[in-house]
Amino acid sequence: MKKLQAPRGTYDVLPDDGRRRLALFNLCQSLFPPNGFEYVETPIFEDTALFARGVGESTDIVQKEMFTFEDQGGRSLTLRPEATAGLCRAYIEHGMHKRPQPVRVWYAGPFFRHEAPQAGRYRQFAQIDAETLGSHEPSTDAELIVLLAQLLDQARCRDLRLRLSSLGTADTRRAYLDELRSHLHAHDAELAPVVRERIDLNPLRAFDSDDEGTRAVMAEAPKLLDRLSDEDAAHFAEVRALLDAAGVEYELDPALVRGLDYYTHTVFEFTSEALGAQSGVAGGGRYNGLIELLGGPPTPGVGWAAGIDRILLAQDPELTEHWGRAPGPRLFIAPAEPSERRRAFALLAELRGDHVPVELEQAGRSMKGQLRHADRIGARFVLILNGDGGMELKDMKSGEQRAVSGAEEVARAIDPEVSGW
Repeated sequence: MKKLQAPRGTYDVLPDDGRRRLALFNLCQSLFPPNGFEYVETPIFEDTALFARGVGESTDIVQKEMFTFEDQGGRSLTLRPEATAGLCRAYIEHGMHKRPQPVRVWYAGPFFRHEAPQAGRYRQFAQIDAETLGSHEPSTDAELIVLLAQLLDQARCRDLRLRLSSLGTADTRRAYLDELRSHLHAHDAELAPVVRERIDLNPLRAFDSDDEGTRAVMAEAPKLLDRLSDEDAAHFAEVRALLDAAGVEYELDPALVRGLDYYTHTVFEFTSEALGAQSGVAGGGRYNGLIELLGGPPTPGVGWAAGIDRILLAQDPELTEHWGRAPGPRLFIAPAEPSERRRAFALLAELRGDHVPVELEQAGRSMKGQLRHADRIGARFVLILNGDGGMELKDMKSGEQRAVSGAEEVARAIDPEVSGW
């Protein structure tokens, strides 16, 4: 029989990695809601038209990377490749513009792109997103960047670098794209074939090329940062001033374009040298026209996405083994005889009802094996159920052992606030 494995480009989250992921989610929970970001969820699959219209038909995501299928009713559906379009659809559908503005939300979950699997890049991947909708203020751009910087810092990511740029308004970008296309056409013989083919469709992607000839051409290309209107430049200057005031270091990168058509004004990306060639950890930007493009009222927005796998790969390796590891159970119940199993289970239920962290022997070990296992999992105390109906509580740290009469006495004895042990 053929061995069954997870599909290529997907992976199983096993306990050690699951522990670290939960620690990251707990970090988000401690950082985001107290600062006004509420948790939301959107469907894992959406109408294909949402991404074609919102992400942009000229993007690699829509052209090559989406998992699209037809349901039994003949509707074209797509597993979500990114989060922002779905959130904007929900904002429109549920009339969130009627809520006090700006609306701040965060969410985490799986996303899907059909691309070549490699370290930190999978066809099913998980990411954390934070978005602010309903404000033009540069402070919302800066607030989200600072929030992301704090998340990555508290997750102990190494060798971080923040790149920052601006794409201006849609009109500014449109005029710039015409100028950039002219530059590329004038040097088309020096460009990589794939770049040459996309000059008219998506010329900004030329900035991401690794081809030496293309990189030489792009070094002499006009820069969008030099073409910003006075209003665009003022917005970007204020974002930088706010980051300076917050003590967040960054570097300007005129070649930073991001891979989605909906971005306007501020764009940014955090990278980590610890990840090698695929160094991106998180990034985002402003998308002032997206909600209107999807049929909603004119609504500015800004947000970011952080890859969970990328964050964990970028963590300080000294943190990897222990980050998020919960302490062992305070108590382990060890029945000396099979006849004590039902009493052991009743005690387990009663103690857990009293919020005592407790585990039960469930592998048929001898008493010696049970004590060894309790030590291995870090239990501070072991409740030994004797075959005669009595029970004794053993302190695994001191070795002291004494008789106890029931769950209530056990709970009192192992409570660090009242125990004499």
